[in-house]
Amino acid sequence: MNRDQPGEPAEPGQAAEPSAAPNPPDQPTSTVSADVTPSTSAVPTHPADTVPTMPLATPPAPPSASPRCPGCQESVSASDRYCEACGRELGARRVALPYPEVESTASRPCDACGAQQFDPDGYCRGCGQLRAPRDRFEADLGAVCVATDRGIAHARNEDSVAAAVVDGGAGPQTVVIVVCDGVSTSEDPQAASGTASRSGVDAALTALAEGRDAPDAALAGLAAAAQAVREIAVDESHAPSCTYVSAIVRGYDADTVEITVANVGDSRAYWLVPAPGAPDIPPSQRLTVDDSWAQALVDAGAMDEQAAMRDPRAHTLLRWLGADSGERPWSDTCVRAFRTRGPGLLLLCSDGLWNYQPDAHALAALAAAAEPMQAARDLVEFALRSGGSDNITVALAQVP
Repeated sequence: MNRDQPGEPAEPGQAAEPSAAPNPPDQPTSTVSADVTPSTSAVPTHPADTVPTMPLATPPAPPSASPRCPGCQESVSASDRYCEACGRELGARRVALPYPEVESTASRPCDACGAQQFDPDGYCRGCGQLRAPRDRFEADLGAVCVATDRGIAHARNEDSVAAAVVDGGAGPQTVVIVVCDGVSTSEDPQAASGTASRSGVDAALTALAEGRDAPDAALAGLAAAAQAVREIAVDESHAPSCTYVSAIVRGYDADTVEITVANVGDSRAYWLVPAPGAPDIPPSQRLTVDDSWAQALVDAGAMDEQAAMRDPRAHTLLRWLGADSGERPWSDTCVRAFRTRGPGLLLLCSDGLWNYQPDAHALAALAAAAEPMQAARDLVEFALRSGGSDNITVALAQVP
């Protein structure tokens, strides 16, 4: 399905039939990392800043282990809520945005007359005006800051973001993030994005608690999100849909952090270095590859990225989560691992941001504020100043 005219940011549309898209060449291996060079038999055709190239030493992979209480290190079950040895509550600090409308507006008066009473459909009992949705939601979990904004042109926010921080006790924290963008041409896109982001985080946390490695946990989160979105459908013609991008951030060794990303659609993950980094810190770069018509044109060698983004079908999705997308809507290369040293920022965002600035180095300059929450706000405000024609969602995790 076509979207807006070339060069204008647009809301994701349903995908064209796969047969109508150019045939992309073979993709790189499924793991892209700062210390792994893609096979020469599958040279990537993505922009130069998409594939990490900075060499880093490769320590041995940490062994899988049964879950342990972060307080006393006693063995626990993945299903336990409290540690039987020390009584500590297990689990993670988490958030999912935007909050349900009934929760987010319960104490807000009518913008027209100041009345506090509204009927079940959201109309003021005093003057009859429909209650306006809240525009901005934010949360700061310390290790990750998230923000989502309705934008200027849209009547509602169809994006969603969920995040969780697991205390590592004496070790490093683990951060899990999912950003989803509802496909506006589908029914109930906000239900699809909200369900996918929450289900993805929950399933990834469960997989990590069971001792699975980050790539397996990322794929488990994606599979759970896809299943949850399929289950929303009430009949064959009802197919709420969304994009999906996730990240798991955890320590790899004493000096290195591993960032594992997974994506379906055109929401993106970036590694940003706002200030000049040390020689062994990988430069700012995009970590995901879009499932879109524009990316297929680039992969096929038909156009460069700038020309492809001017195509009227540029934002047409070739993969998405939905009841009409099949049980396995992701590509074989959708999960990628990236290892880095800090300082730097991991950015996950919907196309409401990157439509206005897709370049990783320019995004890093926009996210230069000392506090990650302020940096997240600055990115959202940039998208609003640039037009705000789409919902805008940003998640920033700091790598110290």
